[in-house]
Amino acid sequence: MIRSYVAVGDSFTEGVGDPGPDGAFVGWADRFAVLLADRRPEGDFDYTNLAVRGKLLDQIVEDQLPRAVELAPDLVSFCAGGNDILRPGTDPDEVAERFERAISALSAAAGTVMVTTGFDTRGVPVLKHLRGKIATYNGHVRAVADRYGCPVLDLWSLKSIQDRRAWDGDRLHLSPEGHTRVALRGGQVLGLEVPADPEQPWPLLPPRGTLDVRRDDVHWAREYLVPWIGRRLRGQSSGDHVTAKGTLSPDDIRMRIAAVA
Repeated sequence: MIRSYVAVGDSFTEGVGDPGPDGAFVGWADRFAVLLADRRPEGDFDYTNLAVRGKLLDQIVEDQLPRAVELAPDLVSFCAGGNDILRPGTDPDEVAERFERAISALSAAAGTVMVTTGFDTRGVPVLKHLRGKIATYNGHVRAVADRYGCPVLDLWSLKSIQDRRAWDGDRLHLSPEGHTRVALRGGQVLGLEVPADPEQPWPLLPPRGTLDVRRDDVHWAREYLVPWIGRRLRGQSSGDHVTAKGTLSPDDIRMRIAAVA
């Protein structure tokens, strides 16, 4: 019976790609928190989202881990290391060693720590070349989970998010439907009855021509790739000056989801 939940991580857990009516993001963790809260009496559930976009593993450990340990919740979701893996020259073996130290600290304070694997990037052009590196890191994450008894939210095996409709226009973050499917899978991982199947097939789409694909690629490069490269060259992060959402009411999350549904 989970009465408290803390989400720790980066843009994925903050919910980038899943905007609410006020422009702030919702995301899979907020949606997952609602699934958990639905199984508790009204007012008997606490949820805190500490995630901030763009953060590296060590930044997450420094900024978010102490607060998560202090709250000592029944459940912590921990998704970190993905931004490290995307950086040229990083060693997934070394990142995994730091990941394990974080899990050790969390496991001593929280009832359950749920970890997540990275996505299968075979269909993401800008990240396809990192697929082997991500798979190596995923193997370490699963091994750490085995050692500490952590449930695993396995994003690599979630086939429904291979569809382009599961992704935001930046091709790096999930769309609202993609976040919803991850939240549903999270519920399944914990053995909950969920209101829909995260692997439910998508409606068929008409085929796209070569010209349409090229037009989308040009738009994506201009709107997302060039600014991303610019931030990297300037040493900036998308999370600079961003504050974590903090403690959230499940009722408020439900209203924000309904407002954009």
